[in-house]
Amino acid sequence: MGNALIVDDSSTERKILVSYLQELGITVSTAESGEEALERLNGSIPDLIVLDVVLPGKSGFEVCREIKAGANTAKVPVIICSTKGSEMDKFWGMKQGADAYIPKPVDKEEFFSAVKRLIK
Repeated sequence: MGNALIVDDSSTERKILVSYLQELGITVSTAESGEEALERLNGSIPDLIVLDVVLPGKSGFEVCREIKAGANTAKVPVIICSTKGSEMDKFWGMKQGADAYIPKPVDKEEFFSAVKRLIK
């Protein structure tokens, strides 16, 4: 069904999200920081990016802006998954270009729904 990049500094969250995506038949790679994620995008472009907000170095909001501003990456769907789940956080995430915003702990069905909607 495609491939995805998960960007999260929590190994527990990465494992959960990896297992969810693999259940859907998606090949997954991971990054632990915004900078690492942006470096990986120089090599190959995934079909989907799952992005945390609170990361070492660049925040997920900054990374999302850079992804959406890039000529090769602007059309890649981004799902932000974050503990920052207030309405203002969601609003701000969508303003940065996110295609979906799911608060943590991630609801599996909500996550599946967003992934299926965004990966054609």
